[in-house]
Amino acid sequence: MILIKNGTVKTMAGPDIENGQVLLDGGKIVAVGKEVEAPAGAQVIDAAGCLVTPGLVDGHCHIGLEEAAIRFEGTDGNECTHPLTPHVRAIDAIQPMDETLAQAAAAGVTTAVTGPGSGNVVGGTFVAIKMHGKRVDDMILKYPVAMKCAFGENPKRVYGGQKKMPITRMGTAALLRDLLAQTAEYDEAKKAYAADPKNAKKPPIDVKLEAMLPVIHKEIPLKAHAHRADDIFTALRIAKEFDVDITLDHCTEGHLIVDELVKEGKGVLVGPTLGDKSKFELKNKSFETPKAMNEAGLTMGIITDAPVIPLEYLSLCAGLAVNAGLDEQEAWKAITINPAKITGIADRVGSLEVGKDADVAIFRGNPITDLQYKTEYTIINGEIVAGERRQA
Repeated sequence: MILIKNGTVKTMAGPDIENGQVLLDGGKIVAVGKEVEAPAGAQVIDAAGCLVTPGLVDGHCHIGLEEAAIRFEGTDGNECTHPLTPHVRAIDAIQPMDETLAQAAAAGVTTAVTGPGSGNVVGGTFVAIKMHGKRVDDMILKYPVAMKCAFGENPKRVYGGQKKMPITRMGTAALLRDLLAQTAEYDEAKKAYAADPKNAKKPPIDVKLEAMLPVIHKEIPLKAHAHRADDIFTALRIAKEFDVDITLDHCTEGHLIVDELVKEGKGVLVGPTLGDKSKFELKNKSFETPKAMNEAGLTMGIITDAPVIPLEYLSLCAGLAVNAGLDEQEAWKAITINPAKITGIADRVGSLEVGKDADVAIFRGNPITDLQYKTEYTIINGEIVAGERRQA
């Protein structure tokens, strides 16, 4: 057991607790409060002068699929041989021992929702993983989390170069509609056969359509790469047509259409905002977008899209949003509980509450407002994985 004491505990489930305590046991949080009972043999971490927070959460990145310091050999994020690849899985490409995961953990990031990039119209399934381990199977928090799809420039650029569909936004939308329609038809055929195997024909197995069944059953959402306002609306239009769930990822021009997004009520994951405007659909990129989303009442998370922004700079991105007017407490939510809620993992991570995973970050200094902060400890599943590992 580990008892953390004397720090300012940001539970993200209620008010901060000054000189609070958090007790961890068996990979779970078992007590949070001003004072908690701990057995005499518990390891004690004295967090005096520190912030004790939930491990940070990034709701959209590609960590582990795009390895550091190498090119083709470690680039596994886009299977750009066909625009529709729902059957590919992030878990088959993640390199758990890539240095970027350890660097993220050392900065207090404990969970990342990671998966295929945006080269394809449908890119494959995302997974939520912890930032520590040697074998991805043992790091999975939830799989699958979502099915990646992409709108806008990227699929056009990839397949325009190959001289095949899609080379327009119309083509991208048409391909996604066709896949969803085929999946619905496949689903009906499977149900008919299950109900009456003597008279109904058993459909042949189609691995692409099998992968899409959780989408049309609303077990997982479409995870929509959409920067520009018109692409955001196209994503929402198609989700409504087929009655599927969707999250809006990147949402670069969300501040231009925030009134419309409020009507839709979907979670928004904003970023990557740090860096240059490398393509036209990023023309209106701004750190003021998180403030606009938050003030409108939307559930908003801030993302790095790592490796676009290295994952260890997640708190820096939140700080830059604060500098542009976002309330600091809302910035904390945007890198903890909000992305957990949006991606369907808030039952496990994102706040310090009894029963949740023992993922804790202990900071000397405030990582959102202080560039000189230091991560004293990062704890994942009750194990100290980064920091000084000092005992009181």
